[in-house]
Amino acid sequence: MVEPTPEEKDNINVSDETKSERPPRRRARSSWFRILLSAAGLLVVVGGIWVAYLTNEQRPTVSGLPDHPVRPADVAEQGIEVRAESPTEVTATVDGNPVPVSVNDEGAVLRPGKLSEGEHRLRVEVRSGSLPWNRTLQRDFTVDATAPELETPDSVTGESFSEPVTVQGRARGADWIEVAGQRVSPDESGRFSRELDDPPATVTVTAGDRAGNSSSAEVRVEMDHPGMRAVHMSGMAWASDQLREPVLRMAREGRIDTVELDLKDESGEVQYDSGVALAERIGADKGYFDAKKTVEQLHDLGVRVVGRLVAFKDPVLAEASWKSGHRERVVQTPGGGPYNGGYGDYSFTNFANPVVRDYNVDIAEEAARLGFDDILYDYVRRPDGDIGSMRFTGLDSTPSESIAGFLQQTRDRLRGHDTFLGASVFGITVNRPESVGQNIPRIASYVDYVAPMIYPSHWGAGEYDVADPNNEPYKIVNRSLRDWQSAVEGTGAEVIPWLQDFSLGVHYGPDKVRAQIEATRTNGIDSFLLWSPSCRYTAEALTATP
Repeated sequence: MVEPTPEEKDNINVSDETKSERPPRRRARSSWFRILLSAAGLLVVVGGIWVAYLTNEQRPTVSGLPDHPVRPADVAEQGIEVRAESPTEVTATVDGNPVPVSVNDEGAVLRPGKLSEGEHRLRVEVRSGSLPWNRTLQRDFTVDATAPELETPDSVTGESFSEPVTVQGRARGADWIEVAGQRVSPDESGRFSRELDDPPATVTVTAGDRAGNSSSAEVRVEMDHPGMRAVHMSGMAWASDQLREPVLRMAREGRIDTVELDLKDESGEVQYDSGVALAERIGADKGYFDAKKTVEQLHDLGVRVVGRLVAFKDPVLAEASWKSGHRERVVQTPGGGPYNGGYGDYSFTNFANPVVRDYNVDIAEEAARLGFDDILYDYVRRPDGDIGSMRFTGLDSTPSESIAGFLQQTRDRLRGHDTFLGASVFGITVNRPESVGQNIPRIASYVDYVAPMIYPSHWGAGEYDVADPNNEPYKIVNRSLRDWQSAVEGTGAEVIPWLQDFSLGVHYGPDKVRAQIEATRTNGIDSFLLWSPSCRYTAEALTATP
């Protein structure tokens, strides 16, 4: 083995020293590099957070534009709300057209106005002071102003109050359908059906879409009236054995099948013992007969009972109302006094007044609960005469529209008691609807039958080309009933006429009473009501049946 020279040893020593010094220098450089990398990463993270913060700070959001279509009115009235950190910096366009912007505590509200149907594009821009660019949002939306196309029948007919009825129809473009307040599911073509076990007098059908457009229709629920061959009796007449017994005898002999009894007459007196609070308070409740006992007696004979209810000619209510300061319940003159019109100062109540209306409906409903089969209104009209001489406080429509609405109100209340509703009307109103506020087609839409008072003695000479109506009862009844049948066509109501069994200028015996009955049959009507102010009737004019 050769030993190294002294110079080689020195070189070896220097090399060893150098080797021992180099590793610490490399470690120092590596540490600084790591520090720099960490600092750079931290800057990236902080910068990202800062940018994200600025970005989110300026991001607008829109409310009031759902995913489904919207109605033009909703957009126009409510506007489109925009939430942004800087609502004053919001600008917007719809279909490229600038949109007015208002600012409130919640943010900005866009007012694009009423938009046309179809597709639209909303663009919202928020100017940013922290970023070199503005923040934008774009939304496409649909405006729909077309309501579903709803098809329903005008009416459905039930065989009796105890039988269910089915309401059917079709609604194109509907997302939902309600029949009498209950949702029903249509098929693919939009057809729907619902069976009603206890239907109201009028069924409301509504179809709507997601935009909020809707269509509604009313379907009348009609019941076939059994008909009647009736005579009228006042409450005091019924309380009289002398007048009541002949009527009961006609019922037992089959000459009549119905008795019509006064509930409230034209004097304003409530004839039976009523529990209606207002009737008791104003002293109208007279109690001339026991209603419940009377109805039971007649029903036991197989006789139907109709309650005659004089509605708006009511001196008792009118005077009590006027003197107690409730003058709005009374028909007035333009000067503010009580209307007279030949009836007396306190005669006609105001058909447009809610208290007056409710009073009559309450009596009608009480009678229905007592078992009356029908309620037949009389004087369901305004006073005859120049309407310019009358004032009806609270009237916001025509008299005929208000009166028809009153009948609808009554029918809705009575239907729950399985009670029919009729309206006695002037004979001339068939072609003079505004003479006393009785528009027959409108009235017929809300009653089961109309009862025109076509007494021959009440027609003028030459009416319907009849020279002397009082002496020619068959002709005048026959010809006038043709018009009446036409007037109610399509309404679902029947015509049951009032006929004359009294003498006024001409003596009326069996032949003339019978002639009127024959005239009704000529027109396909097998029903009638006989009127006699004395409540005495010509039994010989009526056919007896076993």
